[in-house]
Amino acid sequence: MNKKIELQDLGLKDYKETWDYQEELFQNTLDIKIKNRREGSLLPTPNHFLFVEHPHVYTLGKSGDMANLLVDEKVLDEKGAKFYKINRGGDITYHGPGQIVGYPILDLDNFFTDIHKYLRFLEEMVILTLAEYGLKAERSKGETGVWLDVGTPFARKICAMGVRASRWVTMHGFALNVNADLGYFDLMIPCGIKGKAVTSLNVELGQKEISMDEVKEKLLKHFSDLFEAEIIKQKTEV
Repeated sequence: MNKKIELQDLGLKDYKETWDYQEELFQNTLDIKIKNRREGSLLPTPNHFLFVEHPHVYTLGKSGDMANLLVDEKVLDEKGAKFYKINRGGDITYHGPGQIVGYPILDLDNFFTDIHKYLRFLEEMVILTLAEYGLKAERSKGETGVWLDVGTPFARKICAMGVRASRWVTMHGFALNVNADLGYFDLMIPCGIKGKAVTSLNVELGQKEISMDEVKEKLLKHFSDLFEAEIIKQKTEV
């Protein structure tokens, strides 16, 4: 089993370009797995982890409801935002500057073949990271992602998640609000869940800006511990 994970930080990059790149890495891993099965070979499958920030964009998962986007295309244009229907699970979400988006493209055969456990590990990575900033983050029953003040009228979401998997290979991932412009969340019903607020790390800490690089390092530490993986930083080539 290959427990090495190649990390790339793509910086600020268009959503569609990043999605295409994810698909390329995802398909390459699937092709290796199919070849191994057909030919009885044992070629190792790669694992990738992409960090990225996206320009303003709304994405709707395959089980999502268009009614959860509260504005039309004209308003999106005025806001400088794009919209895509995509092939992950979940409903609608927003990505934008000040948000750390992570896309693990893993062959879970290298780790464990359990999607539920995979999602819980991604949540735990974020929960442990936020604990380092003095925040008590939690899961909310039946609602994938990471929340604050669960079970109270002040419940608010700080990290959204949505993944796709085929033959135990994953893509898409999580979006953690660090220095996010929360006004963009007003244009939708986040994840299709009415009556729940959204927050950002800088707002919770009462600071103008939090170091994105610092948060990424904390996320990677907890990710590698949970998955018992070795993170290998690669030069960005896309």
